[in-house]
Amino acid sequence: MLKERLIVAAFCIFALICCAAGMRLSEKISVPAQQPEAESATSESYIKWVDFSPTYSALSDAMELDISTYKTQRHLSWIDTLSYLACKNGGNFSGYKRSQLDKLVEALGDDMTPDDLMRENKYYNFYKKAYGAVLSGMLGEYTKAAPDGSGGIKAVEGYGLRAYSPIAEGFWFSHYDDFGDSRSFGYKRRHLGNDLMGSIGTPIAAVEGGTVEAIGWNRYGGWRIAVRSFDGKRSYYYAHLRRNKPYKEGLEIGSKVRAGEIIGYLGMTGYSSEENVNGMNVPHLHLGMQLIFNEVQKEGNNQIWIDMYSIVELLNRNKATVVKDEESGEYKRVYDIFDDTYPEDMRHLTTLPQTDVTEQ
Repeated sequence: MLKERLIVAAFCIFALICCAAGMRLSEKISVPAQQPEAESATSESYIKWVDFSPTYSALSDAMELDISTYKTQRHLSWIDTLSYLACKNGGNFSGYKRSQLDKLVEALGDDMTPDDLMRENKYYNFYKKAYGAVLSGMLGEYTKAAPDGSGGIKAVEGYGLRAYSPIAEGFWFSHYDDFGDSRSFGYKRRHLGNDLMGSIGTPIAAVEGGTVEAIGWNRYGGWRIAVRSFDGKRSYYYAHLRRNKPYKEGLEIGSKVRAGEIIGYLGMTGYSSEENVNGMNVPHLHLGMQLIFNEVQKEGNNQIWIDMYSIVELLNRNKATVVKDEESGEYKRVYDIFDDTYPEDMRHLTTLPQTDVTEQ
């Protein structure tokens, strides 16, 4: 009898622990109102774990090669070349050297692709899917507004970075690779983002276009926003926003935002069960990227978060130029950008009202 009671007691304790863990996880981000189409929850074919480790040098070299070969017979996608390098380095880029990329180009010759070269490698397709999920929205064709040299604005087309630094042009920040560091508020856990230290009120830009799927108070992230990319693969998490006025006016769940659009302001809220409290010691933006290969991964124990440190370094090359509206105190981006992944109702440049690029 005593043995049976001990077993029952142990089971109850285990159940309580599981419930507590589930509550903690559910407080991080609310479930979005609308979910994009995904694989069946019973499918076993989706990726369940990604360790994204390319260094800034590897990302930069692969991106520059991609841009320089675009619209040539030997266009080399940076997703393909980075996947090749991941296979060659066992997924660890700490020893990466530019010579590895040069050797790849030499090995390909005039008529081979990385796909041809790595046809027999059982890991290559995994890295292509994983790295494609991380990077597919960041590089590509775009149409953007730009100064015309005489005080006006014109539309220009190009190919390159169409994702933005989360910190607007003209505002300072500092950061280091703190992904995986320990955190203890509420419960012990790993840090699943990159903290960008800056000044309170610094305008925060959307890294990529997408739909707001969560917004409001959370005791861990304070005032925070989650934006899901239009292809459904990435959810960007912007946390610890400014007290009292954290967001762009009118932003709500379901709002569509453009890459580089100002969505909020840096602060130090969070680490408090009481709403609108500065519970952090240092003003900063917590930026995270969650990968979703199947909607069952959005909440719970199977979430995939990646290290964004090197990506943030790369995005420093593309910052949103902003201007302050003195009447409202809001910052607005000056030069809009469009890419063909945007929904139909966003296929125009907002800073050029007459420029409709729907047909491009």
